[in-house]
Amino acid sequence: MGQTIKKKKKFVVEITVDECKGCGRCVSACPKGILEMTTKVNMMGIVYVEPAKEGCVGCGACFYACPEPGAISVYEIDEADE
Repeated sequence: MGQTIKKKKKFVVEITVDECKGCGRCVSACPKGILEMTTKVNMMGIVYVEPAKEGCVGCGACFYACPEPGAISVYEIDEADE
């Protein structure tokens, strides 16, 4: 009997820097504390958010909390992508 080993899915959060308005809602919404406010500014002069560490579980809380369409994307990482 062959036993299938289930691999843990991996996810990554991608921020479109120039779409981010720096409200911080995604930072508060993330249950894993992946996102943080930076001290850098985007082309509009707004301090933006970026992923600070790995460990995204793909829940989408950041995506749904963000009021700016297109600012946050959550992707599942394929083994071939690594």
